[in-house]
Amino acid sequence: MPASENAPRTVVAIDQGTTSTRAIVFDDRGRILSTGQREHKQHFPRPGWVEHDPVEIWRNTRHVIGEALADAGVTRHDVAAVGITNQRETAIVWDRATGKPIHNAIVWQDTRTQDAVDALAADGGVRRFAAKTGLPLATYFSATKIAWILDHVEGARERAEAGELAFGTPDSWVLWNLTGGAVHATDVTNASRTLLMDLATLDWDDELCAAFRVPRAMLPAIRSSSEVYGHAAKNSLLRETPIAGILGDQQAATFGQAAFDAGESKNTYGTGGFLIVNTGTELVHSGSGLITTVAYRLGDDAPRFALEGSVAVAGSLVQWLRDNLGIIRTAPEVEALAKTVDDNGDVYVVPAFSGLFAPYWRPDARGAIVGLTRFANKGHLARAALEAVAYQTLDVVEAANSELDVPITELRVDGGMVANELLMQLQADALGLPVVRPAVAETTALGAAYAAGLAVGLWKDVDELRALWAEDRRWEPAVEETARRRGIARWRKAVERTLDWVESDTP
Repeated sequence: MPASENAPRTVVAIDQGTTSTRAIVFDDRGRILSTGQREHKQHFPRPGWVEHDPVEIWRNTRHVIGEALADAGVTRHDVAAVGITNQRETAIVWDRATGKPIHNAIVWQDTRTQDAVDALAADGGVRRFAAKTGLPLATYFSATKIAWILDHVEGARERAEAGELAFGTPDSWVLWNLTGGAVHATDVTNASRTLLMDLATLDWDDELCAAFRVPRAMLPAIRSSSEVYGHAAKNSLLRETPIAGILGDQQAATFGQAAFDAGESKNTYGTGGFLIVNTGTELVHSGSGLITTVAYRLGDDAPRFALEGSVAVAGSLVQWLRDNLGIIRTAPEVEALAKTVDDNGDVYVVPAFSGLFAPYWRPDARGAIVGLTRFANKGHLARAALEAVAYQTLDVVEAANSELDVPITELRVDGGMVANELLMQLQADALGLPVVRPAVAETTALGAAYAAGLAVGLWKDVDELRALWAEDRRWEPAVEETARRRGIARWRKAVERTLDWVESDTP
């Protein structure tokens, strides 16, 4: 039902990302009123291992909610609903009785479970479960991370089988804590990233749970992406406010970009890079290295599916230039540094820090900088890093076009890196297609807000949301086709140099 004139007219979106947690207050026109943001620490216990502290994440979530409400000058009485979006695949296991995690969260980028993945792939290959899950076997997804925690925390497996432990991706963790432990649930988009859900039934699958040795008793209830899951605890700033939208971050960005129809797409530039193409109610299984996933489900409506091209490293490459190499002091400086040179000086960066994701799926790859000469300087390296983001996106767009009846003709973009206008031009040049940035670039949080608002009647349908989308800027290709193709060929040659670096007997 539509909201009455006197009903609350704002939505709080919680965006629990890989590097930070944000709360954004949106009005009923999808405009940002305020933002609270706080980074959390990245833990790297060993090479290839990436962890977060779930307690720190929840503490930051509470802080940014308070900051956003205060900055917007609103209280819970002005908030119609809360939406949650989150880094996907990251695995958290906690004690149901105490609410305390039994181990740090194992992040989607983590590769410690490669041996387990290889053992599972020995019988049937990396696509052993793809018909059910839409996913290849990879350390990227949650299932082997859960099993690792159960195997490495004393007594955890027995406690999980007894129903004493709960698993969730960060959406479930935030929802559990927001409701004071009253609700243990996730939505179909996040569940579809675990390797444990059957896309045909939208439910946990006993065969998959057995194969990955994950007790079903610890899994959250799977719900739609837009419904009232519960209400904020009475002792919180948002007390009794309905929590009514959950979408994994890339699906949320797709929703925020109003890509509701089959064939519509978006590309997000965050820690990683993620292309999603809506395939409507049709389950399309990729033959070109893309993932089949759930795009969204609204209440009891039929689910919408998507093809996704997942790139492990995008914004985190700029962070690496800043934190590991020290050639820039802040991430935005990379654009100015890259503009000090006219081209990449024939330098190519392939950021296969955790192997290569789509469309290659090569865990044996490792990062490389190729084409170095004495001529190369830090400006060339900065430009090559931005070009690496653009070329990785090209790879997944070309894979998607090979699967679609109608190819992508323009790329809608979002995420933190779209503020980098040189990158956007390099992207248009690499693709040979227009690149379009929306007026509201925070489409991930916006998508979660839209899903929550739909559930409580703040917006009546997706047509109303589509009318709110507006273009901010468009970049047209500005490079000759011969030069474009030469650059692509050099990029592909550089990618080949990264393969087969990690040998099978490497610990």
